[in-house]
This record gives sequence, structure tokens and C-alpha cells, in this order.
Amino acid sequence: MTFTTRFAPSPTGPLHLGHAYSALLAHDMTRQANGRFLLRIEDIDHTRSRPAWEQQIYDDLTWLGVTWDAPPMRQSDRQAAYREGLHDLWARGLLYACTCTRRDIAAAVSAPQEGAEPMHGPDGLIYPGTCRHRYPRNTAQPPEGTALRLDMEAALASLNGASLRYCETGPAGTRPGQTIAPPARHMTLNIGDIVLSRKDFLGSYHLSVVLDDAAQGITDVIRGQDLADATAIHVLLQALLGLPTPTYLHHRLIRDETGRRLAKRDDARSIATYRAEGLSPSDIRTKVGL
Repeated sequence: MTFTTRFAPSPTGPLHLGHAYSALLAHDMTRQANGRFLLRIEDIDHTRSRPAWEQQIYDDLTWLGVTWDAPPMRQSDRQAAYREGLHDLWARGLLYACTCTRRDIAAAVSAPQEGAEPMHGPDGLIYPGTCRHRYPRNTAQPPEGTALRLDMEAALASLNGASLRYCETGPAGTRPGQTIAPPARHMTLNIGDIVLSRKDFLGSYHLSVVLDDAAQGITDVIRGQDLADATAIHVLLQALLGLPTPTYLHHRLIRDETGRRLAKRDDARSIATYRAEGLSPSDIRTKVGL
């Protein structure tokens, strides 16, 4: 099987040094393996995505020497695939409609009778299940104007005892892969009923990433350590939707002088800023430790 990976930025701001490290690392590993390097534009959130930022992605990657082996995939072209995946899960009774706002969730989990600190998962506060039995599930289509959540307990039960497993090759990608098997208790207590489609746009990061990885034939996912906790969700969705599970490499994060990981608000560390200051692609490699 040909080593195939991808770089999947969102066009919601400038690429920074953290993006440069992730793209270059994945590109280097692909070329060393004589594999395929693909580009995906994760513009599913149309409320924040901008064409100018998408063009900047192409310009920055080209300047860094990153090349891709097929036309870029754009999530905004994949709505039919996301709708089909949601319909599959809805028809099997694994999704439910949710109208809770973030404020509603925060109020529910911080109620005095809870008696403990609110728990956080990969998506923030773990949902308390307020809408789990509020709306009918036996309809042909989910209701309009609501979020759709995965019923975690029902989803796990539908696997009929099959365990979830994936291979993690480590932050450097140089050690033999270790098999990680997230237990069901971890999924229900530490992740909970995650959102798979939002009220203001179809799909979610978790749903789109597993469908897109399968569509692009990704064998190896190379991404930052900040997404490691979400991998159990993705492996579960792959099992539910009958999709292959890639090998995962979660690499170290590039941080600023205070130890905070870089974000798109860090314009001073954007690739475009360094280009304007006269740095070379080789200088960027040195800055990120490559």
C-alpha cells in the first residue's frame, strides 16, 4: 500500500510556524517513502473561511517547497458526502437533535447538585445529555435548524463488543507503532455525545475528517499533538461508517517563548511575515527544528 498522507489547513487565517512544521514534516516523510502527499482545504466552516486565506495557503506552501500530488480537495465541495454519512447514522438511531447553546451546556454542567468540577473533553465541556430524549429519533430525516449529536452509548453498543484500536507511531514517527485501544468507559465519560453537525453548517470537523481521509485514501495521518485526544472519536466513526483506520503520528507542537502553542492570531509568526522580512524556506526549517 502506498504511503499517503495529507496536510489539511483551514482558510480562516494565516499559516504560522506550527503549520510550516506540520506540512514540512509530512511532506518530507512522504517523499522519503516515495508516497503521495495530498492537500485538503478544510473550509467546512463557511462563516469563517475566506478565499484570500485559501490563496495564501497555496502561496505559502509553494514558497516552502511543498508540492502535492493531486488537485486539492475542498470540504465545501463535499456536502453530499457529509449528508450521506449523517443520514446513515440517523437512520440507525445513533444521532439525536440538540438545541442547547454553549451557555445552556455550561449552566447545566455547573449546577450545584453536580458537586464536582465540570469535565472537559476534546470538544470542550462534556455534554450532559440534556436533549438526548427530548426530540423524536424515528423520523425519516433529522429536524432542521438543530445540531446533531452522536449518542455515544448507543454507538458503542452498535459495535457488538468490537474493540476500537489504532496504531500511534509517536511524536517523532521513528519508534515502532504502539496499539492504542480506547476503552468504552473512556468514550462515555471523557468524550460523551459529541456534535457531528452544527446548526449553522452541515457536518463537523470529526465527521468530515474521517470521510475525507477515506475518500483520499489516507494511510497515515500526521498532525499535531493537540488533536491526539480526538483520535478515539475518529476511530469510532471509522468503525461505525465502515471506513479504514489510518496509522496516526501526533507530532510535537511549535510554541512561543511562554510555552503557548501558536494560533492563527499570532500574525507576527506567520509564514507570510517571515517571507516579507526576507527569510528563506531554509530559515523556516531551522526555526521549526527541521
